[in-house]
Amino acid sequence: MAKFYSENSIENINELEPKEETINFLLSYSKALSVIDCNKMKFETLLN
Repeated sequence: MAKFYSENSIENINELEPKEETINFLLSYSKALSVIDCNKMKFETLLN
């Protein structure tokens, strides 16, 4: 059964293409994200 699932997933990998809208959203999010290290804690902020 493991062989059956792995064959299907390998075939579908080549067909994956994200939309341009998705790429733009992720790039904008990563540009707005700021991580601040303070002692042993991390603070994540979105700069909108």
